[in-house]
Amino acid sequence: MSRKTYFGDSINVSFDPDVCKHAAECVHGLPDVFDVKRRPWIIVDKADAEKVAEVVDRCPSGALEYEWVDEPEAA
Repeated sequence: MSRKTYFGDSINVSFDPDVCKHAAECVHGLPDVFDVKRRPWIIVDKADAEKVAEVVDRCPSGALEYEWVDEPEAA
């Protein structure tokens, strides 16, 4: 497995290119965070952590996963 983790202040996002099906849900959902033309291609803190989690949850292949640095406070 070649999963790589990208660290943020509130949320960390990991990506496994061997699992990715290139549906581009991430790129279309948050282009400021997920930009395949940039290195690193994921900059977690370019958007609100909850929004990042929402977009990661839409990944159909499971190539993207997230982990909270600290659990978000209940609304």
